[in-house]
Formats: sequence, structure tokens, C-alpha cells
Amino acid sequence: MIAIYKRELQSFFHSFIGWLYLAVMLFMMGIYFMVLNMLSGYPTISYVLQSVVFLLIITVPILTMRTLAEERKYKTDQLILTAPVSVGKIVMGKFLALVIMFAIPVLVIGLAPILLMRAGEFQTGTSYTSLLGFFLYGCLGLAIGLFMSSLTESIVIAAVLSFATMFLGYIMSGLCNVISSSGTSKIAEYIAKLLRCFDMVGRFDALCNGYFQVESVAYFVTATAFVLFCTTQSIQKRRYAVAGRGVKLGAYSIVNILLTAILTIGVNLGLNYVPDQYTSFDVTANKLYTLTEDTERIIGGLSQDVTINVLSEEAAKDEDLDRTLQQFKGLSKHIKVEYIDPIANPKFYYKYTDTEPSSNSLIVVGPSGDTIVDYNDIYAYEPNYTTYSYEIAGYDGEGQLLSAIMRVTTDDIPKFYIVTGHDELVFDEKFLNALAKENVTYENLSLHTVDEIPEDARGIILNAPVNDYSEDDTNKVLAYLEQGGNALIIPTWTGTSMEQFEKIMGYYNVSVVDGVIAEGDRSYYYQNPYNLFPEIEEGDLTEKVSGGTVLAPLSRGLTYPEDADDAYYQPFLTTSESAFSKTDMMDGDNYRKGEEDIDGPFVIGLKVRKGTESGGESQAVIVATEQMFTAMADEIVPGYNVKLFGSVIASLADRKNSVAIPVKYYAIGYLAFNAQVVYIVGFVSVILLPLLCLVNGLIIWLSRRKK
Repeated sequence: MIAIYKRELQSFFHSFIGWLYLAVMLFMMGIYFMVLNMLSGYPTISYVLQSVVFLLIITVPILTMRTLAEERKYKTDQLILTAPVSVGKIVMGKFLALVIMFAIPVLVIGLAPILLMRAGEFQTGTSYTSLLGFFLYGCLGLAIGLFMSSLTESIVIAAVLSFATMFLGYIMSGLCNVISSSGTSKIAEYIAKLLRCFDMVGRFDALCNGYFQVESVAYFVTATAFVLFCTTQSIQKRRYAVAGRGVKLGAYSIVNILLTAILTIGVNLGLNYVPDQYTSFDVTANKLYTLTEDTERIIGGLSQDVTINVLSEEAAKDEDLDRTLQQFKGLSKHIKVEYIDPIANPKFYYKYTDTEPSSNSLIVVGPSGDTIVDYNDIYAYEPNYTTYSYEIAGYDGEGQLLSAIMRVTTDDIPKFYIVTGHDELVFDEKFLNALAKENVTYENLSLHTVDEIPEDARGIILNAPVNDYSEDDTNKVLAYLEQGGNALIIPTWTGTSMEQFEKIMGYYNVSVVDGVIAEGDRSYYYQNPYNLFPEIEEGDLTEKVSGGTVLAPLSRGLTYPEDADDAYYQPFLTTSESAFSKTDMMDGDNYRKGEEDIDGPFVIGLKVRKGTESGGESQAVIVATEQMFTAMADEIVPGYNVKLFGSVIASLADRKNSVAIPVKYYAIGYLAFNAQVVYIVGFVSVILLPLLCLVNGLIIWLSRRKK
């Protein structure tokens, strides 16, 4: 076997085909590596591998077409077939040589993470899992090409058969989805399930999405072994045909192939019955598909029955969503998951809604009612200004499911009013979604249209008004607070008097320091001293962001009495000792401390509990930065500002803990390279390495022609 392996490997390096294959693979990998990783800054090489996997449909047949077909054509295979070595060793020797050729560009792209790790936080687990998937995908393709080469003496036919088989494996995932979604009977479903046995790219994509799946690895390994076994049977039949035992051997080969096929199918089917916790492992850096401790605690303690109806036939299910559903189901015996085929049962949703939900949407039913989680809300989308389209940026299956389950198992749905009419800052959709995930309803409220704040208000939100309140508006707010109402108050710097609005904060004996805070300590700000990374104090509000970082741009300082008989003050965001409040904002580009600037440290986030004259208690959370609860700030510290917002709302709603799980974003931050590094890496990966392979191949080809 070793002799055959060495001979076959040398033949690749002594011909132009081998070097051409290396040049093409390295060139295409280099192009996508430059565009996706170096220029776009994606922190994983899985996108590169998913982009070039189609290339294997062309390169693998070219690499394998001569392996056995050419020897059969020129009768040189007789030397091997009559050699004192088993057919299995012959096949393995040739296959290993092919694998080494394929492994060379794989190893080259496998070195890329060493460079990428230096440019930011890198998705190491996802990258190397996808690299394993790419390698196994290629090995299966090589086995298919080797088998096709054993069936014919025409290298063209061998290449065409290999191309057709791999092309079917590449498109099979989409083809199965079309069949299962367009079929009107169980026959279509069974056909789709049968055809999924040939779905190569679906298994590869599963490994690229941040999950190490034993089922996908087992599929490639067993399928490769089966195809190689078929190759040995094909050669074995020819080896003994001359001896007159062709019929007996043919029957024997068919039986062996059937038994091996049954064993292969049995192994793969058997793994489907093994719980996911033993066969699937989340390798993403931000644990995209792993349930949080909050979810495990809440669902584990569930005492009421909840049914989750998925509007999809099981054959067309979303794999990521189904995996999350099964994890929820595994946490509690009270969770039931049912797939509803919309074709077989098209009117199922009528008793829950008049509008047809999209496919794979969820109808969650519990003792307190029902709610619908639209499939489009399972994923977070962001605009791509290069392609002028929206792309999936994050996964929110856990957050949406937990919120829906809590909604249908409780009758306590608090309502908040967002005060408008004073040119307030409008919340981004991300933060409005956080309100909904906290199972809080909200409504905009213009104070001049009502006589008082409605009695059903669990809290009000005063979000950075630019224009001052009228005396009448102020009195309505103060009357609500005196009755035990709660408020989230966010003041902003306007440069003009806000006397009436300051009266509302004065109800809690809190005032705002003049100016805007600049940090003097470099470790406490982002890019410029006005973008603060405040200290996060321990407390119920900050439990979810403990160990993380929140961003507080354009913050102001808060003052309050240290000793108060009727109020309790709990700071939760503070600056460093080096901070100062810059009073002259017209000199905003000058970050040096001036004579009139006010020394820190400062409190920029404060929770207050104040006793009322009626014997009740009013709560307020005051955050002295209008930009903290914005999508722009939250993107810098992915998810932490939203987590803090959810905790604030939960506290004002008189809940012990926030139930909101923020969207888990795929990107953990983009990589950044300087131009010199980009130019050097681009030249080496796209031009130098492929060119060296081509030149070397041409030199060998020309030298062999002269001989």
C-alpha cells in the first residue's frame, strides 16, 4: 500500500494537473479570504470555506478522473491487479494520495487563524469545526471520484459522472426543501427524507454554523468508507473475471454492498435517536445555541403545561430553532412541542389569529392564553450597505421562546407609558423589542391630551426631552409619582433651562451637574473621553451585566443627599476618580481639564426609592446619558446596554429578575488590519502562492515534453 501511495502522490507532483489543482484552490481561497476576512473583517473562516465549497464540484473530478480510468485504458492496471497486495490496500493507497493533495490547500487556509487572532476576537471553534467539515466533505468527494474512475476506462466519462454526483450532493438540500414544501402527501415527505441521504452540503453547513455535530461527522466518515468499499468491490470483480468466477463474485459483491449500505444507514439513523446533549456541541465564542442559566432556572421550575406549535412539517423545520425547542423540552416535562403541517392542516391558526403567520412561526399556548412568535422575529437582521439588502445578524430563538412561555403562564402584564410631546428621543426598535420580551406592554402618552397619567400605568418613561415640560405636565407627573408611581428618567444636555423637568428629578432630591463628563483615565472610555465605560456597581440592576461593559456616551453627573430620611439611593454606574465635567461644550474637541470644569468622580446611574405621604413607595431609575439606550451604543458592547435596559424595566415593574434574553449576534466584533498587512497578505495569498504553483507545474510539463 505504501508503494502505491508514494507512486500515486509522485504522479501528481510530476504532472501539470496536480500543480494546476493547487493553484486554483489557493487562488480562490485567497480571493475569498481577502474579501471576507481581511477587508470585511469577519472573525471566522467558515464564510470562506462555504464560498469555495462549490469549487470542489469541478476540481475533485479533475483530480480523480485519471486515477483508475487511465490505468484501465492503457492496461497498466494489470500490474497492480496481479500484485501480491489486497484490493483494499490498492484503493487506500490511491485514496490517501488524493487526500494528501487535497489537504495541502486545506492546511494553508488552516494557518489563517494564526494571523486573524491578532486582529481582534476570533471565532476559533467555529473556524476549525468548519475546516473539519470542509476536509471531510472533500474526502467524500475524492472517494466518489475514485469510485467513478473505477467504473470506466474513459477519463472524460469518469469526470462527468463525478461532477454529476457531487453536483447532486451540492443541490440536494434545496431540492429536498422544494419537494417537501410543494408535496401534498406523505409520499413527498418520504421522498424528501430518502433524498436527504445524499445531502452533502447540508451536513457541511451544519458544521459551519457553530455546532460540532457528531451526526454530520459520522455521515461523512461512514459515507466515505461505504464508497471506498464499493470501489474495492468494483475492482475485485474485474480482478477475478478472468478466472471465470464473475457471476459468483458479482452476487457476492452485491450482497456485501447491501450489507455495508445497511450498516452505514443504521449507524446514521441510530445517531438520530441519541439526545442532542451527547452529539451536538456549541463551539461559538458567544454560545449562540446554548441556553443561559436564567432560562434553565425559569423553565426548570415551570409548573404549568405549555404547548409550542410549530407551523411547519418536520421535514422542512429550521434546524437551529428545532434544536432550541428540544433543549426547552428537555428542561421541563410541562413543555410540549408539536409540528403542524400547514398543507395538511391549513386552518390550524384560525383560532389564534386572523392573519396567516409565516412558515416555521410558533403558536405558544398556555393556561393564561396564547401568543404568536413570528419566524421573522427569531433572527435579527441588519442592513448590508454593500449589497443594499438585509442580512441575518443574530439568533433570538431563546429570547423569543422564553418571553412567549412567560407570557402564557402569567396574568401579570405590566404597562408602561412613554411620555411624548417634548421632542423626546425615540427608542430604537432593539429597545422596544426588549420591552416586549420583558412581557411589558407600552404606549406613547402625550400629557396634554389627558387629565392624569392612567391608573393602569406600572411606570412611565421620560426619555431625554429637549423642550421643557409645561407646569401642567409637570404636575401630572408629580401627582402620579406621589401616588406610588415608578419612572425611568433620562435627562439630556440642551444648553437651555429645563426648570420644570428639573422639578420632576427634584421630587427625589436629585439634580444634574453642569456640563458633560470627560474621562481622564484611558481605560474608562471608547475612542474619545466622552464615550464612557463606567464602573458597574453590584446590585439587582446590574446582575445581568456583571463582568461585562456598558457604554455611556455624553454622560452627565448626578447629585443627591447622602443622608435622607424618606429616600434610599443606590448608585449603579459611576465614573473613575479621573473624570471631570466639562462645562464649556463649545470647546468639545479640547479634552483637557479647564479651570471651570468640575472634578469627579460622578454617579451617572442611580436607583431611588422614596416614601410617599400616602404610605406607599415610588421608585425611579435615573440614567444621565441619552445615548446609552440606543442601538449605536449597544453595538459597541454587543447586548450589554440592552441587558441593562431590561433589568431597569424589570425592576420598575416590581419583578425580582429580568426575563429578557437579548439577541445573540453571530459576529463577536469585526477584525481590523492596517493597509500594509492587507497588501502583503493579499499579494502572498492571491498572487504569489498560486503563481508559484503554476510556474512549477509549467516547468515540469515542459521538461517532460522535451524528454
